[in-house]
Amino acid sequence: MSSVDEIKIDLPPLSFEKSPETQDERIKREAIEELIAKYPENRIPIEELRKQALSELGLVNDDLRRVLWPQLAGVDVNSLERVPTLAELQSHPEYNQVVLDVNRSLKRFPPGIPYEQRIALQDQLTVLILRVIQKYPNLRYYQGYHDVAVTFLLVAGEEVAYAIMEELSTTHFSECMQETMEATQRRLMFIWPVVHFEQPELFQFLQRSTVGTLFALPWYLTWFGHSLNSYKAVVRLYDYFLASPMYTPIFVTAAILLYRSQAILSEDCDMASVHCLLSKLPDDLPFEDLLHTSSKLYDKYSLTVIEKKVEELIKLEQEQRQLEERRRRYPRSTSAKPDYTLSRWVLKKLTTKSVMMTTAVSIVVGICAYYYKNQYLAAGIS
Repeated sequence: MSSVDEIKIDLPPLSFEKSPETQDERIKREAIEELIAKYPENRIPIEELRKQALSELGLVNDDLRRVLWPQLAGVDVNSLERVPTLAELQSHPEYNQVVLDVNRSLKRFPPGIPYEQRIALQDQLTVLILRVIQKYPNLRYYQGYHDVAVTFLLVAGEEVAYAIMEELSTTHFSECMQETMEATQRRLMFIWPVVHFEQPELFQFLQRSTVGTLFALPWYLTWFGHSLNSYKAVVRLYDYFLASPMYTPIFVTAAILLYRSQAILSEDCDMASVHCLLSKLPDDLPFEDLLHTSSKLYDKYSLTVIEKKVEELIKLEQEQRQLEERRRRYPRSTSAKPDYTLSRWVLKKLTTKSVMMTTAVSIVVGICAYYYKNQYLAAGIS
């Protein structure tokens, strides 16, 4: 995709540190293993499987995920397609960009992995991505897509990971893979009604800061896969998202904002300060509590209600811009008798800030900065 669809993500290496199995993990692992043994060909009833993936500790470990993620994604592991060679895909127009991003993905592989194995995984990741976008020409690769793909590759292997990514690309990530980011930008605005319903003060603060939704863009595009430093947290979230409706990451984002409300409200109310705080996720987020909150929010607020509020936000923003434009065109008449009725109504309803424009501007500014940095890197300038 064009530079307008790139995002800047610069984080420490992913932590693959393993800890001893807790008693709760052992109990849940054994319960899931009993389910696998009970049903032939690993065909656990989907509602029971989703229940296990959504509840505390998720699917517990990667051995179980390797078996159950394909079923959660609706993939038949008995009818996988032949894997083409890398050479067969080198003519694809996105080849160079995919290779560039994959080569930057070293932080997503386990530390100390042998060189030969790392190169093999990078080639597999490149092939996996190119297979999807070659099969579906209407889908466009975006930077961050490789962070999702590498997670499935590490857990499930090349063939199954491709099948999962093919399924998700035509469902959960289909909006993100359009020609432009317009649909994704609009979807991110779904955060605001949820926050507004739950904590109006926090919502007003965030709108006054003009922070927009750029901070949440990598969260949404990668299912938090490139925004967290703990591999264990990443795969736990993938358990949850695979078992949930496709827009669930929006509700997890809202849950995080609500959880961090005190820290947010303590910041200076300006874009730079708030964006800096929000763009870096703390390592100690209580994800089990956050996922529980996310599920409650999803059940509490229908997408129809949220969509209606987003429409109101956009309409209010457009009306405010029209009012400001009239004042610029007719300064004498407006200065003689200013009409603040609409402004007051906007403030009372939601916010005086331009929501849609703020979102668009913040995304473009961040993207342009990242794009120019990439040009320097491409020229060998650090």
